Order: sequence, then C-alpha cells, then structure tokens
Amino acid sequence: MRILFATYAEKTHFWTMVPLAWALQTAGHEVRVASQPELTDVITGAGLTAVPVGKDHRLYEFIKQSSTEDTEAEEWFDFAEDRPEVLTWEHLQWGYGQVVLWWWRVFNDVMIDDLTTYCRQWRPELVIWEPLTFAGPIAATAIGVPHARLMWSVDLFTRMRQRFHQLSEEQPADQREDVFQQWLAARVGRYGGEFSEVMTTGHFTIDTTPDSLRHDPHLNLDLDLHYLPMRHIPYNGPSTIPTWLRTPPTKPRIAITLGVSSTERLDGYAISVQEILDHLHDLDLDIIATLPPTQADQLRIPTNTHVVPFAPLNALAPTCNAVIHHGGNGTYQTTLTSGVPQLIVPRFFDGGVRADYLARQGAGIAITDAEATGPKIREAVLRLTTDPGYAANAARLAAEMHALPTPNDLVPQIEELTAKYHVEAAGARPVRNQ
Repeated sequence: MRILFATYAEKTHFWTMVPLAWALQTAGHEVRVASQPELTDVITGAGLTAVPVGKDHRLYEFIKQSSTEDTEAEEWFDFAEDRPEVLTWEHLQWGYGQVVLWWWRVFNDVMIDDLTTYCRQWRPELVIWEPLTFAGPIAATAIGVPHARLMWSVDLFTRMRQRFHQLSEEQPADQREDVFQQWLAARVGRYGGEFSEVMTTGHFTIDTTPDSLRHDPHLNLDLDLHYLPMRHIPYNGPSTIPTWLRTPPTKPRIAITLGVSSTERLDGYAISVQEILDHLHDLDLDIIATLPPTQADQLRIPTNTHVVPFAPLNALAPTCNAVIHHGGNGTYQTTLTSGVPQLIVPRFFDGGVRADYLARQGAGIAITDAEATGPKIREAVLRLTTDPGYAANAARLAAEMHALPTPNDLVPQIEELTAKYHVEAAGARPVRNQ
C-alpha cells in the first residue's frame, strides 16, 4: 500500500509522525512524506523519503511582524476556550474567520496545488495528515482515497467545530456562514471534489492522548469520532547520548527545556531563564538546562547548573526527578511516558489543558507565565522533589501510556480502516477524468 504523510513545514509536528511512518514502512508499505521545501532535510534525516511541495510558508514572519507593530496587540482565537459565555455564535464566526483567512491559509494555500498534483501522479491509497495541514484531505478527496489525522495535541479542533455546529443550528438559515467550509469547498472544488465534514476530521483519527485525558470530564471532549489510540514513541531528530548522560546523577536532577520553537520560530522564551536559575542556585540539585548557545551566553550560570545545547529528552527525562517545560506536546508526552513529575509553564495552544490535567492527576504542577516568578518556580520544584505522591502519580500515568498500542500494533488496524473507508472516499472522487 502507498501511504503519504502530509505536514506543513513545522519540525515538531513532523516528529510526531515519524514512529508511525517507520512502523508502516517496515511492515512493507511504501511511505513518503510531503511537506514544504524547508522541511526536506529534516524528513530525510529521519530516514524517510521526502516529497517537497509548494513553497515555504511565512507564518512566523507574519507573527513577528505583527508583534513589533506599534498597534495594540490583536486578540487571538483560542481553541482551548470552553466557557459558554465566551463561545457565542458571533465569537465563533469571528474566530474561524481569523484562523482560516490568515493562519490556516498561510501555510496551506502555498502547497495545495503541488500536493494534489503529486497525489494524482503517485496515487497513494491513504493520506495521513497532521491536524492543521488541510492540504492533505483536499488532495485525498481530489483523488478519492481515505485520509486520517495524526494528532499532536488534544483534539480541541473537533470540540470547537462541534460547538460551532450546535450554535449554527440555532441561527436563521441565511445567517449560518461557515468560513471554514467555504474555504475547503473552494479549494477542493478546483479539482472537481466536493466538501464533506470528514475533511475537517479525517475518516479516522490516530491519537497519542492518554485515554484518561481524552475522557477527563473537565475537558468536555464528548466527541463522536473514530479514534485509534497509539502510544507516544519519543523522537526529536537524530540524537547522540553524551558521555555525561551515561552516568546516573548523584543528587536529584531537574531538567529545564523550554521548546525549540521558542527560539527557532519565535522571539524567545515566555519566562526568564535567569530568574529560574537565580532562585534554584542554592538547592542541592543537578540542574540540566537545554539552551541554544545564543541564549546560554547571556546567562549567569550557577554552580549547580549545566547548560547543554541539546540532549535527547527520552534519555534525559528518565534520569530526572522533575522536568520544567513549556507544555509542548513532544516534551509533555516524552516526560509522561518516562514517569517523571512535571512543572509546566504553558505557552502554546493546548499546553494549559495538558498542564491542568496533570495537576488534577497529582503528577505535576501548572503555573501560568504571568505567575512564573522565581519564588513560585522554586516552591514548585521543592514540592515536586520532596513529595513522593507526585512521582507515584507520574508512574501511574506512565503505565497508562505504555498500555496503549504501539505504532507497530496499529498497522493492521490502519490497513483494515483504509479498506473500509475506500468506498466512501471513492464516492467523493470527481466524475470527470482528471
């Protein structure tokens, strides 16, 4: 079977795909990964075949430009929002208009034509896409094959979409504008295809979110979708285990890792690393901070702290008593599978959702970036390293994660579902010969 993975050029989103791509490839399927040219070396560096399509997106250029303008900062649509008094029809119409018109279009529109052309030529039998690369379901619909989402987050996208539909049904028929549907319909219509709601969710969804988080009553994720649970297998690029990491620490170890996107894509960290180090400097800890040299050179490094530009977290986290991080999916899930307590200062998207869940489970502490002062960080670190309940609860969640099917376990189910949904997908194929 030919299987095409599709992702816009976002390294951390692609990394989530790699273990499943390996599993499918080693099971005998022909696997290729389509993305914008910027990601080509990252894909081939993972031992996979890259298909560069379209042009590189400029999303982060626009974000940086808007952040430096003198005008008042623009409000962002928050997919994690769940307060009914906020989620009005007017708010959702504005929100979908915002994310579609400049966010999702920015990195999808520049790859749709090329990706669809490639799919017509190569004829994959399944397209697996990360949940923002709608170029994937557009291309799959254009050639009439099934497609599936592979999540890197809690499925807040579907929760918000279902809320949109609920409110839409309450509006007069002539006032139910759906910008998201209009955009997808216009794009797939260029190739003779027709919009269906499955283009927003995939025929099925592969999800590494632990079941207890997906079914957490605080999340209100009562979503009627076909989910395939899959164990998170850590991968963050080609890695080397350094010599210092091969020797067990002689004192409690704390790792500080605040995300590659913060420095590679954005303007730095949301919290002061120096303030954290200053308030932990006198504790009898072995602190490992993973920071790029440009950041490390600006810091005063205490004697209990070692700064390294990179360390594979799947090797570092198991040696730690706690990990301080930004709430990114890869960091969160890798630490979770390692059974290590977490101190999360969430910055991106669903980081706050994951942090709150972890705190409710007694396996970590959540602090907002506004509250993340040096004294607060110190207090949290002392709690995580002295209260055995955090480690016990983290180990419990790790056991739940390890009970999920591996990517290799999932291969037969993916094969069966591809065959099952083939007839449905073929029905959306254009009538005329393309």
